[in-house]
Amino acid sequence: MDFWGYRRKSGAVGTRNHVLVMSSVSCANGVVQAIGRELPEVKIITHTEGCGRATADVLIAKRILAGLGRNPNVAAVLLVGLGCESIKADGLAEAIGEVDKPVETLVIQEAGGSVKATAAGIGIARQMLDQAGQQRREACPLSELTVGMECGGSDALSGLTANCLVGAVADWLVAEGATVILSETTEMIGTETILAKRSADPRLASEIVDLIQGQRRRTEELFGERAGMVISPGNMAGGLSTITEKSMGCIVKGGATPIQELVAYGQTPSKKGLVLMDTPGSDIFSLTGMAAGGSQLMLFTTGRGTPAGFPTVPVVKIASNSRLYANMTDDMDLDAGTLIEGRALADAREELIGVVLAVAAGEPTKAERNRQEMVAIHTTGPAF
Repeated sequence: MDFWGYRRKSGAVGTRNHVLVMSSVSCANGVVQAIGRELPEVKIITHTEGCGRATADVLIAKRILAGLGRNPNVAAVLLVGLGCESIKADGLAEAIGEVDKPVETLVIQEAGGSVKATAAGIGIARQMLDQAGQQRREACPLSELTVGMECGGSDALSGLTANCLVGAVADWLVAEGATVILSETTEMIGTETILAKRSADPRLASEIVDLIQGQRRRTEELFGERAGMVISPGNMAGGLSTITEKSMGCIVKGGATPIQELVAYGQTPSKKGLVLMDTPGSDIFSLTGMAAGGSQLMLFTTGRGTPAGFPTVPVVKIASNSRLYANMTDDMDLDAGTLIEGRALADAREELIGVVLAVAAGEPTKAERNRQEMVAIHTTGPAF
């Protein structure tokens, strides 16, 4: 089966054709935002990184920013730097340019200040928009698709309806040769033995157990005897009681196929099929990691309701209960609550597959229509 996407020079395929304007350091965010105000057709990414971090966090931020620029949904990138930061625009441009897409840099201190840099950036971005507008969609195999799986604001029905539905679609995607990313390491605590049994080989099984048990130990160090209750007030109000209960529902999103690979936060998978990514449980951090890892589309289940989307990757919002769907119709793309009311999983799966194919071919999601565009980079140490 095919979907209609944008074929890049590198061979990768995008579900979108965005021109991205992104800062290399937080000090350049104002210029990026000014360019975005003048040219609402571009997508902007601003963040808090670029300086004042230890080496490990600098490397994480570099990987994430380069990955966001390399994402197949991005046709061209304008990087805006300040000039004295740790993460240089030129270095990011070199990393992004490895996938053979147009990349330009703009340095505020060299351009003569923010006003002149903004004017220059507007001109560059306009040219990029004109060039991107010349590309057309073509039929591409589903094996070119990478889909990220996320759940946020879960309730007691998430693991029974929305996550089961997404898991069924995950199995279909894998059968079609696609890549599926299951994220949120914190929300895998208590399920390591289940995931290990599903691993493609013993080495991978051991890596998964070590990762999740390490996350458990860090959680216990930080929260002590309350470690098993590391869930949000909304989760508890929705009927969840422990992190293990939440985790059992979380991993259902990955379906039932063997796990092929474990990748770091923001790392691009090297294998097809089901892949685990080491991300935080916090939604926006996790979405950012999967986008940097090459996801061209994401399926996001919710039981309490969250409008979160991402600037360059369409995010399909799936409600776990019909009450939520009716209450947040402007934010939810699909109602999985009908499964509790007796709808067959096979029928709901076909509906969601139809949504996936339509969104991959350009149909905007509710989050895209509402410009719910959020980015957050997960770091591990203090700022200096």
